[in-house]
Amino acid sequence: MEKAIQLQVRKDLNPHQQLTVIKLKGFLVSKGYTEIIHILDQDEYFHINTFETAADRRNEVQQYITAFISEENLLDTITIK
Repeated sequence: MEKAIQLQVRKDLNPHQQLTVIKLKGFLVSKGYTEIIHILDQDEYFHINTFETAADRRNEVQQYITAFISEENLLDTITIK
């Protein structure tokens, strides 16, 4: 069964943060965690990025994202919902 993961991403990013967010999304696809990431506006400050992943990989994906956010200093930029 597929499980959705949502990321809340700030809209007002500097160029380095934008590139890093794109890199995270690329890693999620290249590691086989998902095939597509949907992006919707939440409000004037945030986008919601949603993707499906296998239920048995959900914890692995969340740990990867949490580590990436911490390592790339994106704590104020991306939140797992």
